[in-house]
Amino acid sequence: MTAPIQDLRDAIALLQQHDNQYLETDHPVDPNAELAGVYRHIGAGGTVKRPTRIGPAMMFNNIKGYPHSRILVGMHASRQRAALLLGCEASQLALEVGKAVKKPVAPVVVPASSAPCQEQIFLADDPDFDLRTLLPAPTNTPIDAGPFFCLGLALASDPDDASLTDVTIHRLCVQGRDELSMFLAAGRHIEVFRQKAEAAGKPLPITINMGLDPAIYIGACFEAPTTPFGYNELGVAGALRQRPVELVQGVSVPEKAIARAEIVIEGELLPGVRVREDQHTNSGHAMPEFPGYCGGANPSLPVIKVKAVTMRNNAILQTLVGPGEEHTTLAGLPTEASIWNAVEAAIPGFLQNVYAHTAGGGKFLGILQVKKRQPADEGRQGQAALLALATYSELKNIILVDEDVDIFDSDDILWAMTTRMQGDVSITTIPGIRGHQLDPSQTPEYSPSIRGNGISCKTIFDCTVPWALKSHFERAPFADVDPRPFAPEYFARLAQAGLIDRSGEIFFHQLAQLRSQHLAYVEMAIGALRMGVFTGNDPS
Repeated sequence: MTAPIQDLRDAIALLQQHDNQYLETDHPVDPNAELAGVYRHIGAGGTVKRPTRIGPAMMFNNIKGYPHSRILVGMHASRQRAALLLGCEASQLALEVGKAVKKPVAPVVVPASSAPCQEQIFLADDPDFDLRTLLPAPTNTPIDAGPFFCLGLALASDPDDASLTDVTIHRLCVQGRDELSMFLAAGRHIEVFRQKAEAAGKPLPITINMGLDPAIYIGACFEAPTTPFGYNELGVAGALRQRPVELVQGVSVPEKAIARAEIVIEGELLPGVRVREDQHTNSGHAMPEFPGYCGGANPSLPVIKVKAVTMRNNAILQTLVGPGEEHTTLAGLPTEASIWNAVEAAIPGFLQNVYAHTAGGGKFLGILQVKKRQPADEGRQGQAALLALATYSELKNIILVDEDVDIFDSDDILWAMTTRMQGDVSITTIPGIRGHQLDPSQTPEYSPSIRGNGISCKTIFDCTVPWALKSHFERAPFADVDPRPFAPEYFARLAQAGLIDRSGEIFFHQLAQLRSQHLAYVEMAIGALRMGVFTGNDPS
């Protein structure tokens, strides 16, 4: 594990020690669509419309209309950066996060004097209070329903049992001076709490925590059955850091907040109150969602009545670009860890690694690397795929590959699919299974097999070699040679550009990302390498 990280500022300080992981700008930026438009070209990656790329996290210090605010985007938008922030190897993230979820460390409550998140307090009953001028909530596109808080970690408790607390990330649209609409996916535990409170005619106290230790965000993205009802996901972050997450009592509502958050919005989910998500814009759209499309505005969403905003001095508003690589990290690592734990428990030693591929936003597409060790292992790859689908219901497609395939290199995955799969015997379809509500293809209009919105056909692509044919599918045996003595200047430039690590090991998946960029970007990169213009501080 890494040196102690207690909050977002510690995490930023760590990134500042490494080349090409963090970037700041003082150039004025409009939070309305411009900021996201800039970061699309810097480091959004994922399912964002091309051209895009994976790059450094970026701090905007000069927000138009908000002279005392700054916005951070892309903190989690790189698998390598996530590994750096959690203190492990990128290839071991699923294993490390999987260990943490099995041994949670419960949060603790600290006094207000030890809670930086309450250095500044703004009460909603002040006549000058206005969320719209206090916090620069961004829009990602010009057609968004309104300004959104995209990394607001909601914390609430069961109205019948305050010991049952849950944290999840939900999109929050600013609807007025002291109102937010909240999109709650069906089945989420906070939604269960809200329904209980509403049935009793009572508001549900809630805090929205923004600007957090990355471990908190990652842990919060676990879902049932891995984290069943009553499991407090803050315990995952506690296990990852080997110290409990610190909470503090809210200043205006009977609920806890994360003590070292940058910004906390305190409020109540009101019973029986609903608003149309795009009531002020009539755009018809919500915001860019992780599959890469702008989802439709929800016609009826619950409302949070804001009671107070607390924040640190010189607070950082943290956001993300919805369909980007950042979603893959946040959603994907818990997906991978959940699958790893389930398959390892059932078939010890068979699963070698798992990747929740960025093409599926960390949710829809799973790549499972397996190793057939004996004849009896033939067929276990299908069992592993079924376990993955059962463990993480939002998965749509599974690709199975052998141990000699790099699951983080899409070219290698497609090579396995091309040379080790026959469509008539290697594809298994399972129709009529509940999927994810944001998949736009999951409608009865798309396929007669779909009986209702959100129903999906799960598909398993078995790209593993049959045990009896393994000797016919051995990859060409190249000599294992260290190339650095033959081209030292070339490898030094690659290291300066962040394309290889200091040992000379090429990040093949990063190079694959580069190949997939717009042709002009590729030509620019090649030219820069030839001229030797890269420096350790050059984020390009």
